[in-house]
Amino acid sequence: MLTDVQCRKAKGADKPYKLSDAQGLFLYVTTNGYRSWRLKYRTMAGKEKLLTLGSYPEVSLVEARDARDEARKAIRAGRDPALEKKQAAVVARTDAENSFEAVARAWHALHVPRWSKHHARNVIESLEDDLFPEIGRLPIRDVTEALLLDALRKVERRGAIETAHRIRQRAGEVFAYAAANGMRTGDPAAVIKTLLKPKPKAAKQPALTTLAEVKEMIHDIDHEEAQPITKLANRFIGLTTVRSAVQRHAKWTQMEGLDGPEPLWRIPPSAMKLALRLKDEEAYEHLVPLSRQAVEVLEAIRPLTGAREYIFPNAWRGTLPMSENAVRALIIRANGGKYHRRHCPHGYRSSFSTIMNEWRRQHGRPDDREVIDLMLGHVAVDKVEGAYNRAAHMERRRELAQIWADMLLEDAMRAKDLLFRVSD
Repeated sequence: MLTDVQCRKAKGADKPYKLSDAQGLFLYVTTNGYRSWRLKYRTMAGKEKLLTLGSYPEVSLVEARDARDEARKAIRAGRDPALEKKQAAVVARTDAENSFEAVARAWHALHVPRWSKHHARNVIESLEDDLFPEIGRLPIRDVTEALLLDALRKVERRGAIETAHRIRQRAGEVFAYAAANGMRTGDPAAVIKTLLKPKPKAAKQPALTTLAEVKEMIHDIDHEEAQPITKLANRFIGLTTVRSAVQRHAKWTQMEGLDGPEPLWRIPPSAMKLALRLKDEEAYEHLVPLSRQAVEVLEAIRPLTGAREYIFPNAWRGTLPMSENAVRALIIRANGGKYHRRHCPHGYRSSFSTIMNEWRRQHGRPDDREVIDLMLGHVAVDKVEGAYNRAAHMERRRELAQIWADMLLEDAMRAKDLLFRVSD
């Protein structure tokens, strides 16, 4: 039998040679002095095979003998240790290829063409920030409910309760993708759904709901010391009553007929708050008829941003859309903070709905209720109400848009005057 001294003294020679130990175990020495443990054995079928157990001295003599004994147990049980080693290597390689991170990125890549660029970036960044560092390297089949919950508890502890729920939902879609592709069974995300802290109740978006209040606020904002583009953005939101994100991502290429009698803003479905399955359907684009005052806003801002992609660009990086907080901050500080927690950019939608519905009741126009809903982009997509007619009531929508603009900006300064800093 070999001794550790013999193993240490084994050097390279003109030809490879082996130093035998016992029961088929030997130390194989190459011409350059590399030493490795090998085991010669016969399978139950009588076939002679060779199994490499590791290199010396990384694997000691004692460890090599232990590995030999384990291999011989497998042989007596009718198994082939060399075959099992290959299978284990395949499993290890497959686990690496099917790590949670690898599968999540594959799932993400599948959906990117259907998502907006902003949403796609938001999804992958949430996984990169909060799940990949915790469970990203694990084989997806080994991610348990406890491991996922522990990762999400860390998100909760920093106070991001809604984020934890969103990430859990995204993890669930990754597990579903993995299950559909035969990588695992079960969905840990579904099991822990009720174990997360409950979502806080969404705060209602503050909004002024009388015409006099909204007009006063616009006057105060117009006379606030602020960037002209931000002032014009505020006015444009108020006139068009679109969601803030839609306004911020407005592009010149979306505007049509600004010099004609029927100016129009054609908003792609990807920018609207629609079910995911509808975001690629042209039939669900939102058409906004532009009032005379809305066109004046665009004409006022054109000399500043007409050569850029976005109508309302970021103040620091002109290739990006305006910051989501730009108009909100302007409203908050207007007239010494008078409208803080009383109004926000999204609030213009509630202002428009409340004021214009009251207007239609006073003028005996009950049918205008549906028109007002269409102007706000409230899309019916269920089977009962049928398909969305993007151009429905367009003539009346244009009339109401002008009525709203005339009421909203009565006695207000001209849009082009907002290009100059003014204050009372």
